[in-house]
Amino acid sequence: MHLVDTHIHLYADEFNDDRKCLIENAVSKGISNFFLPNIDSHSIQPMFDLCDAHPANCFPMMGLHPCSVKENFKAEMDVIESEFSKRKFYAVGEIGLDFYRDKTFIREQEEVFIRQLHLAHEMNLPVVIHSRESVDRIIEIIQRQKHLSIKGIFHCFSGDENQAGEIIAMGMYLGIGGVLTFKNSGLDKVIEKIPLSNCVLETDAPYLAPAPHRGKRNIPEYLSLIAEKLAEVKQVSIVEVAEKTTSNALRIFNLLS
Repeated sequence: MHLVDTHIHLYADEFNDDRKCLIENAVSKGISNFFLPNIDSHSIQPMFDLCDAHPANCFPMMGLHPCSVKENFKAEMDVIESEFSKRKFYAVGEIGLDFYRDKTFIREQEEVFIRQLHLAHEMNLPVVIHSRESVDRIIEIIQRQKHLSIKGIFHCFSGDENQAGEIIAMGMYLGIGGVLTFKNSGLDKVIEKIPLSNCVLETDAPYLAPAPHRGKRNIPEYLSLIAEKLAEVKQVSIVEVAEKTTSNALRIFNLLS
């Protein structure tokens, strides 16, 4: 059984003490592909170092996270865009909007998001979208970019059935993570109506650990707990979940042979 983690911050400091061991443990359990979202200029080198150390398992994305959009966003974007001429990336990400806490730079977040959608179109790459408290606005922005070819994943999807339907109608996928396992999240009721053909798996580690580890550090091997919960919700075998979500992920990242 082969599982793909479409969104994991394995280069984060939280893994400095046991990163190699965690990767080996996950690979031994069939979790062998890790797609790494970039955050800003400071995360680029740690991400590269990890990918260079584990080229068969770790695959980099490049983007500017909405929470890193501050006064210096233009300089940050110049750095991000310059990286695409230096090495191969598998997506433009992690990009999007975040209206959860600080709304100081909403206008700038939207400017950067649209700029990165154009970048993905130009590079013929998928996008990996962060949409905390901003799903409707992101859908609206994407729908207005009718001249762009946009594909990819709504990372950490936790929206409602209508939002899921609009995302799928745009030809995009739902990133299913630990929130699916949270009691009273309500996500299970939404996902039971969504075809597996529109879902991929993710941990977002070290964040959003699934039950029964909620509130603790998330680690790569917990992807299997999310897969098990998805199988339960969809009333299918774990093998079917693995086959379909893995195929979806490899298709998105252009790795299907």
